Amino acid sequence: MFDFTPPADAGSMSKSETYALLVEQAAALLAGEPDRIAKAANLSALLFYGLSDLNWVGFYFYDGTELVVGPFQGKPACVRIPLGKGVCGTAASTRQTLVIDDVDAFPGHIACDSESRSEVVVPLEINGELIGVLDIDSPKTSRFDDEDREGCERLAQVLLAEW
Repeated sequence: MFDFTPPADAGSMSKSETYALLVEQAAALLAGEPDRIAKAANLSALLFYGLSDLNWVGFYFYDGTELVVGPFQGKPACVRIPLGKGVCGTAASTRQTLVIDDVDAFPGHIACDSESRSEVVVPLEINGELIGVLDIDSPKTSRFDDEDREGCERLAQVLLAEW
């Protein structure tokens, strides 16, 4: 059984230390679990409670036509997102991680939660096949940087290694 307890000094950890710990915890949490929905649900909870200043963490899975909401933590979300639309659809169609400092400045941004101000979206691929995206939102403008991008990409790889 996995017991998630944030470290007592979590507030004093650097971003790289935080992501290293989350990667370690994610690997332990997902190891041996065959159900993909269970893995995505637990990873979204781990990130929601393990990172600061977030208001939504979750997954959108590609159904062959569009992105469909999967497990998440936060307020109710948009259910379907066309490829190429909004930050999630754009990350999925370009297969590139997007770090958006101000979602209101992103052309075609889809405001599922009006409190979101910044976002990082990591496309999920296995052998060139689009699986979906990991989407993380914050109510703070410019919450995410290159360290967050790298950390989120590593966490997505932990999930995909267990896919």
